[in-house]
Amino acid sequence: MSTPAHPDPAAAFMAPGGWRHGLRYGLLGLPLAFVALPLYVLLPNHYARAFAAPLVALGFVLLAARGIDAVLDPWIGRWCDRLAARSRRALLGVAGACAVVLVLGLWALLFPPAAVVQAGAAPLLAWAGGIMAVTCAAYSVVAVAHQAWGARLGGDEPQRARVVAWREALSLVGVLLAAVLPGLAGLGATVVVFALLLAAGWWAWSRSLAPGDRSIALLGGGRSPWHAPAFRRLLLVFVINGTASAVPATLVLFFVQDRLQAPAALEPAFLGVYFLSAALAIPLWLRLVPRLGLARTWLAGMLLSVFAFVWAATLGAGDAWAFLVVCALSGIALGTDLTLPGALLAGLIGQLGERGQREGAYFGWWNFAAKFNLALAAGTALPLLGALGYEPGTRDPAALQTLTLAYCLLPCVLKLIAGAALYTLVIRTPRGAARPHAAPH
Repeated sequence: MSTPAHPDPAAAFMAPGGWRHGLRYGLLGLPLAFVALPLYVLLPNHYARAFAAPLVALGFVLLAARGIDAVLDPWIGRWCDRLAARSRRALLGVAGACAVVLVLGLWALLFPPAAVVQAGAAPLLAWAGGIMAVTCAAYSVVAVAHQAWGARLGGDEPQRARVVAWREALSLVGVLLAAVLPGLAGLGATVVVFALLLAAGWWAWSRSLAPGDRSIALLGGGRSPWHAPAFRRLLLVFVINGTASAVPATLVLFFVQDRLQAPAALEPAFLGVYFLSAALAIPLWLRLVPRLGLARTWLAGMLLSVFAFVWAATLGAGDAWAFLVVCALSGIALGTDLTLPGALLAGLIGQLGERGQREGAYFGWWNFAAKFNLALAAGTALPLLGALGYEPGTRDPAALQTLTLAYCLLPCVLKLIAGAALYTLVIRTPRGAARPHAAPH
């Protein structure tokens, strides 16, 4: 008689008491999402207002630092694979050291030395660019290592979705906390809270369910993830869909202020409803995964997003309360974007026979694509709007129509293209097609 195969560690997330495993693994997602808001949203405004940094030069410096960070991600992923192959203790130790660098870097960015501030704009921008590059690199090491750890837990589609859902749901809590805390307690307290949350997240992760020893293998070189056609297909869907989400994220405040002419007091409510709806919807989407599968459930989320943005295109001045419903619906759809693509990638790595060996390499390129989406949206949407005649604060009907087309209908077109690509390239592709014809030597 053959002995029954041991279940993958991810199966424990579905068992009674599985919430403990989910909390221990996913808690680190909260501070990582928490710090992303100060790094990418608050920092430019803080430097412009507190230190009178020139906006154009500041934008160029921060964009260059983020570009360096994005380019490093694939290399960071391969490095994390080597650390994991050496030992889990080595991986956790390096991630812990990078977490310390991350805290110190955030403090140094928000509170540059007085001598640097007094030296003028050029030294201040050089300080911001250098510290930003180091801080973002430290962030990427922790994030990629954490994501790859979850993928190594294996499991079937519902189990993988549950693992990712814990990480992303707690990430949404971090986003909501970071959106509120700086205004209530100040930037200094925000950094202190972040440091405490990051320490707690790392400690919980170090005591979380670990990948089985049988899934950890020493690297023997291996080919780039780009050699796998199935990865290229899934990444294409991820990039198109991510761009569709990044465009409205870039333009939402312009749409609220100029098209809806909503009171400024409602702006936090719009964002809060959006992210809270995403967090609350994740358990509902997880219940669909066993019936529809990961890919079809993701497709359902894309279609719901299209419906929400088509409705938003019909709104105008004074429709702020209707837009709250739009935020809720699009937030519900966001729940699929946060949880299901990463679970699909984890399953694909297993199908390719590279589980426990190259998760970091795959997630390094995955994170590069995610950052590329944000840069592409910011770098094209705003200049395109300006070229078509839109300026912030305008009430010209033609300019506002241009804004509506960019905020509402362009994401719909991109979402539909992403949905069609998901259906044709992933859903209809035979599962066996993911496997390489020959194992890499």
